[in-house]
Amino acid sequence: MAFEDRWTRGKTFTILSLFQILFVILFGIFVEYDSDAQPKHGSRGHDSLPLSTGPTYGMFQDVHVMIFIGFGFLMTFLKRYGYSAVGLNMLVAAFVLQWATLIIGFFHLNERNMIVVNMETLLTADFAAAAVLISFGAVLGKVSLVQAIIMAFFEIVVFQANEYLGLKVFKVTDVGGSMFVHAFGAYFGIAVARVLYNDELHDEIHDHHKWAPCYHSDHFSMIGTLFLWVFWPSFNSVVSATDDGRYRAVINTYFALSAGVIMSFAVSSLVDKKSRFEIDHIQNATIAAGVAVGTSADLMLHPYGSILVGCVAGAVATLGLKYLEPFLAVRMKTHDTCGVNNLHGMPGLIAGIVGAIMAALATPDIYGEESLYKTFPARTPTNLTGLNLDHLGIDPGYGRSAGTQGGYQMAALMCTLVIAVVSGILVGFILRLPIWNQPHGEHLFDDDQMWVLPEDYTGIQIKSNRELWDDFKQSTLLHQQQMSMKTSGFNQWWILMTCGPTSEA
Repeated sequence: MAFEDRWTRGKTFTILSLFQILFVILFGIFVEYDSDAQPKHGSRGHDSLPLSTGPTYGMFQDVHVMIFIGFGFLMTFLKRYGYSAVGLNMLVAAFVLQWATLIIGFFHLNERNMIVVNMETLLTADFAAAAVLISFGAVLGKVSLVQAIIMAFFEIVVFQANEYLGLKVFKVTDVGGSMFVHAFGAYFGIAVARVLYNDELHDEIHDHHKWAPCYHSDHFSMIGTLFLWVFWPSFNSVVSATDDGRYRAVINTYFALSAGVIMSFAVSSLVDKKSRFEIDHIQNATIAAGVAVGTSADLMLHPYGSILVGCVAGAVATLGLKYLEPFLAVRMKTHDTCGVNNLHGMPGLIAGIVGAIMAALATPDIYGEESLYKTFPARTPTNLTGLNLDHLGIDPGYGRSAGTQGGYQMAALMCTLVIAVVSGILVGFILRLPIWNQPHGEHLFDDDQMWVLPEDYTGIQIKSNRELWDDFKQSTLLHQQQMSMKTSGFNQWWILMTCGPTSEA
């Protein structure tokens, strides 16, 4: 028993330390700087910086803020899980940044079988972290720290394999990661949540309601929403293949987000009997438009099209939060803590469909040859003779038609959905192993087992519905007894005043 206690106490240190040692070894063997980051020898010295550290670095920082502040604070709505929401978000993201750099790098080794790190590497690692944090949102409060790390370890491998299939094999475009990041992360996490569901969790969810928010925790969650909302144009535009596409992505995301806010407020008031707003809707549905426009953000969607997509996303996400999320929890036994299906899942599906439609409508007359072939490399003719494209750095492609490209976009979306669900189920069964210390009972949605807490935390009392009902019955019974005593005393006084003292008195 003493050995088991020591192992439980040291498990977090052991697992985190072993992973970090592994990363140090692998980085030492396989990872090196990009040529732009290497020292410059010769007369010119450091007279110029690579162009990739110009405007791209600012957008990279925007994405970085979204990962660590936006996602972290968005999850703080749980009234007794604030430390874990922000803290585990930071830990898991930091873990993924290193692990994703290695896994993504192994898919893109250079001629010397080395992983070269540059600004693009940092961005792709951040995107991978976003996918894992989305999945983490589905199981927030229901997994231990060790489970979260193990889930991230396996998910990154599947995530990169799926992204490689979509981008390198199917040759599709997904500039904002709506299919490969948001939809994948959402349905992977939901599949894990379904496997981890049990009767104990059912009782905790429907009885104690620790997973519900309180007034001040919702304030902190709105901070995350606002950070995500403000920086989402950078997320959707930073990896665009062309400068004009990056410009369009910023504009399209900008208008989609604004329309999403309006429709979220409108639908939220519509579904309430007193036309009030639910803060849960505003925290999530207002930024769903950023996901829904992601795949087509750098395409010729036009401002009115981006506004239309934003309206649809805001309405769908709000309705999902109101009606679909309770249905999944009660009927399908799939408890989605952060509602990632509404913010990332369904909007990701919308994005994939819109992206397929826009790809099927793309022509050289609309985009010009350079933008079209850089955005859709598979559309490039197999023979470039006479096209005068050599100076643009465009290689021969597959010569796909617009309709065929649209079909591949849909195929990539369907494959992503299947791969996410199947792999999520498998990883869910791995996480059910007792060795990973899954929280149970009173430790669900609670910081007390994982953190050293301040004294005022112990003063927070959360009672179940049954306990509240028992308290109500006791208070009612006490009130009735007091009233009975008062009534009895009044009756005796009235008899004494009207009839005089009795013979017994």
